[in-house]
Amino acid sequence: MPILILGVDIISENPKRFAVVSWFNGKLEKKGEFTFYRLVRFIRAKRPDIIAMDNIHELGDDLKKFLRALPQGTKLVQVTGRPGEQKSLWSLAKENGIRVGDKFDPYEEAKVCALLASKGVGYEVLAFEDEVIIKVSRGRSQGKGGWSQDRYRRRIHNLIQNKVREIEETLRRADIPFDLEVEEKDYGLARGEFKVYASREELAGLIKPMHGGDVEIKIKPVERKSLEFVPLKSEKAIQVRKSVIIGLDPGITVGIAALDLDGNIVAIYSERNMAVSDIVRFISDVGHPIIVATDVNPAPGLVEKIARSFKAILYVPRESLRVEEKNELLRSLGISVDDDHQRDALAAAYKAYLRLKPKLEHVDAKLRELGLMKKSNEIKALVIQGYNLGEAIMKVKLREKPKEEVKVLPEEESVDVTPYIEKIKELEKTIEMLERENQELRAIIEEQKKRIEKLEDKLAYYDEAIRAKVIRSKEIEIRDKRIAYLEKELREAKAIIKKLSRDLVLAKRMHLLELKGTAVPLKVLESLTWKEIEKLERSARIKKDDVIYVVNPSGAGKSIAEYLVEKGIKALISAKTLPNNVYEVLRENKIPVFYEDEIEVKRVDEFAIVDREELERAIEQRLKEWEEEDKERGIQEFLRLVEEYRIERIKELKKKAEEES
Repeated sequence: MPILILGVDIISENPKRFAVVSWFNGKLEKKGEFTFYRLVRFIRAKRPDIIAMDNIHELGDDLKKFLRALPQGTKLVQVTGRPGEQKSLWSLAKENGIRVGDKFDPYEEAKVCALLASKGVGYEVLAFEDEVIIKVSRGRSQGKGGWSQDRYRRRIHNLIQNKVREIEETLRRADIPFDLEVEEKDYGLARGEFKVYASREELAGLIKPMHGGDVEIKIKPVERKSLEFVPLKSEKAIQVRKSVIIGLDPGITVGIAALDLDGNIVAIYSERNMAVSDIVRFISDVGHPIIVATDVNPAPGLVEKIARSFKAILYVPRESLRVEEKNELLRSLGISVDDDHQRDALAAAYKAYLRLKPKLEHVDAKLRELGLMKKSNEIKALVIQGYNLGEAIMKVKLREKPKEEVKVLPEEESVDVTPYIEKIKELEKTIEMLERENQELRAIIEEQKKRIEKLEDKLAYYDEAIRAKVIRSKEIEIRDKRIAYLEKELREAKAIIKKLSRDLVLAKRMHLLELKGTAVPLKVLESLTWKEIEKLERSARIKKDDVIYVVNPSGAGKSIAEYLVEKGIKALISAKTLPNNVYEVLRENKIPVFYEDEIEVKRVDEFAIVDREELERAIEQRLKEWEEEDKERGIQEFLRLVEEYRIERIKELKKKAEEES
């Protein structure tokens, strides 16, 4: 399959300029000189398979920006090797038979980089994990409160929930493991966050980002904590490591526990936002996992992925472990842990070990008889993987002893067959031992089969009893919830009845006072707006000598005040300070204005009254105050005019005196 490689080398630092040479099917072509941003646009347009450089740090502070801008499928390769293990570009060219020109300029270096990458020389730079974060959230702002905003918010939360379910279904159909965290609100979700254990390339075409609408979907690859360098040609390494049982608790905080095959704790660890590569690296440092265990059923996607990557057996309990059961397992181990994630991981590993413990103890007993306890770890690991004990022993022995070379001797030479006879006897003893063991194992299998049948019968009976108990407990739980709900409703209804009773008594008293003529009814406006005035006009009409009570006068204008003047109202009482323009219009037309701290208002819902005598007295006093204020204002105005006239007269006399002189 044809591939396109771009060799890149820096020409100047400030401003950054790069030399670019392309390699395509053996053909080299000089592409010219590029600025950083022009180089990025060129790469995104051409979508090369490899970008080859001798030192990626020539990109300087723009390195991370450059890596984020690379299109899917494009690799950044440092041909000179890992940091700290780098070779010179020219020595690598010589090793790989690449002819170098006499002139060592950036274009020549870019050409050599492209040719080395075409031969599989170099290390790919990995900046991102094989993980992607998908965030589903609200797109537009909901604005301020109100009934319509509440309805809009509920609709958005419902849309987010539907989009989260759609993405979840897509990932399940594609068999891509993931973890999901959601924030529930109203009748849906306020936010959903997927941690998907797959690369950007695997998600291409499955899930698309969304911007600018009611719902926003952001797809962001997870950056590695530090850049990693992976050889273009894979390296093989054989390591003999201790076999372990791994317990794994995935999520935002990952818990890991490791036990050896004797049930001893090897490691316990937890970390927030731990990448898949960090999990794999931690497990690899601990040992070789034979079993990867979880405490929940079904197994989370990440646990399955880790088990597959190590080709380990996946252990899933028959049903998810309860918190009490996990705490009991830790008590039997006699250990305390730092957090719940470590507890869950250790409980999963120990539960898997207990499942295997009888088999492992049987293997140890046999190995003690045969004097093979030094190889206990390897043999038990093979038995767990499915080999019988005899096969496991033979496999370990063959691994230790290479096959003896058979030499064909001349007929005339005499051959000492004693060593071969001894070897045959030894093998016959091993076969006899294995046959006895085979018979013992068959007997154990038959016994286990009978025991399994009895336990299955017992379990079936137990399941029926538990099912009936669960149904009863669920019915009781539903009943208790219903009782609690009805009690809450009853309390609320009693509170409403109590309030209405108090209001009714007060309303009756107020009505009685009004009938006696000792009280004046007020016409209530919740706000001093045209809408409220129209509403009042339709229900009761504003008539001459009415007294108006305003709850919230803010925002009222001069025209509303003039309208009330036209209607001939007697007075206006306000719960809050009136706007100046409204106050001035009413004062000018001798309509008294009062506030709640000046006159007592008794109110029940839409009905309000004031004491008649108190009102009349307050009106008279207010009008008198205003009259005095007007007189004072008139006197002050007259004095001002006299003073102005005096000043002007003095000026005229001075001017006349100057003219005469």
